[in-house]
Amino acid sequence: MTRTEPAETPLGDAFHLYDTTLRDGAQREGITYSVTDKLAVARLLDELGVGFIEGGWPGALPKDTEFFARAAKGELELKHAVLVAFGSTRKAGTRASEDPQVRALLDAEAPVVTLVAKSDLRHIERALRVDVDEACAMVRDTVAFLTGEGRRVFLDAEHFFDGYAFSPDTALRVLDAGACAGADVLVLCDTNGGQLPLGLAETVREVKDKTGFRLGIHCQDDTSCAVANSVAAVQAGATHVQCTANGYGERAGNADLFAVTGNLVTKLGMEVLPIGGAAELTRVSHALAEIANLAPDTHQAYVGSSAFAHKAGLHASAIKVDPLLYNHIDPSSVGNGMRVLVTEMAGRASLELKGRELGVDLAGRPEALTNAVRKVKDLEAEGWSFEAADASLELLLRREVEDVSGEEPVTPPFHLESYRVVLDHRSDGEVVSEATVKVHVNGQRVIATAEGNGPVHAMDAALREALSPHLSWLDAVELSDYKVRILPSNPGTHAVTRVLLESSDGEREWTTVGVHGNIVEASWMALCDALVHKSLTARV
Repeated sequence: MTRTEPAETPLGDAFHLYDTTLRDGAQREGITYSVTDKLAVARLLDELGVGFIEGGWPGALPKDTEFFARAAKGELELKHAVLVAFGSTRKAGTRASEDPQVRALLDAEAPVVTLVAKSDLRHIERALRVDVDEACAMVRDTVAFLTGEGRRVFLDAEHFFDGYAFSPDTALRVLDAGACAGADVLVLCDTNGGQLPLGLAETVREVKDKTGFRLGIHCQDDTSCAVANSVAAVQAGATHVQCTANGYGERAGNADLFAVTGNLVTKLGMEVLPIGGAAELTRVSHALAEIANLAPDTHQAYVGSSAFAHKAGLHASAIKVDPLLYNHIDPSSVGNGMRVLVTEMAGRASLELKGRELGVDLAGRPEALTNAVRKVKDLEAEGWSFEAADASLELLLRREVEDVSGEEPVTPPFHLESYRVVLDHRSDGEVVSEATVKVHVNGQRVIATAEGNGPVHAMDAALREALSPHLSWLDAVELSDYKVRILPSNPGTHAVTRVLLESSDGEREWTTVGVHGNIVEASWMALCDALVHKSLTARV
């Protein structure tokens, strides 16, 4: 059974966090949810603790109709949220009780219905082709019918801000029609996404003062202001805010649920989620991106992997004293974490903090730290990049500590004698790479040859054949990603190739880097670092 009462947050029904990922968010280019996907999305949003989940438009879209049917049969158990069906008012010249689309909203069995109604005179006359009296009657009749059937109704006043600027009387009449018929919330929609925060907030405040109605806000992101507009509307008196996960939506998208919620919780002190809910923002954001089959936005506010990543040495120096000096909140409060990036901009503080993150203590080893800083800067100047290659950076830092302190060396699990890669273009058009490696492992000299669909694949296969009998953990390691970048060369020099190699053992992932004028050698460097790094953890 789905919930019918307001979500269990400290604010209760006084404030609505309303999600429309499954309807408005699904209109984003590239997103296609199956019904199973929609159920999974709804469960994640409920885990987060949103108050209302708009499931779609039953009667208009077969998948949405099926979604509500399956939810009603018990496939969607909601602990926090209330399920909402979305639809439009009755058609002109008909009775609400006889309109098939309105009847479909009842058949969905959702306890709440959100109705969309045009509130811009130009849309009423040109798109609906009715007068304002009939448009208001369409709103009034449909709201009254649904509330009479026991449904709670929210009214989305479409194109409200543009309509209010063009004809305030018309826009307010539409709101009044909904309120008088029993709509609980009148949602002001910036449908074209053209508003800016100060003007939007002024309109919200003015409408609230004139009407006394409970107002909501729905913002599109066409000016990149959807989050700012939503927060401004709340500060101006709106107590119902509509968002989508990760800002998914048509055109430039909608107000991002995670950024809006992060702002409301951490900046305005509003308890819009159940206790502990804010700490789930990052996890849920990434899980929803996975269902949408879209890569998470690394630079997304609050939940992006770069949201609390620091690159400049000046930042790192301050963070070493107090992390909040360059973080606007504690990252853990939204389920995220702080990272220090190491590049040519890195100073001593950056490397010391990064070393601590990687488990390498540089604090009491000033000589090793100085050497490491110099080496990183020199390598970065040659084209190396450790920003996304933590495993290679950790090996570099450990080797510097080892050189200075005499600690246990970072010993490779094998030593290379030589390798060779050849390309075989066969008469049938097939192209195959063949690699031969000669290595020393556990006191033995081993020669192995293998084929692959490319030089890196062939080298990896040959190396595995040589090492697998000697390294019990090797079978679990696989190459999960391979990126190549040709770096601009200085005049009179050869181009340099940088390879980033991502490896996984089923439990963790790590990335290594190799740089050389030859792509095969750069790949070999990254491949060797990947195995050396794994050997360190296999020892523990």
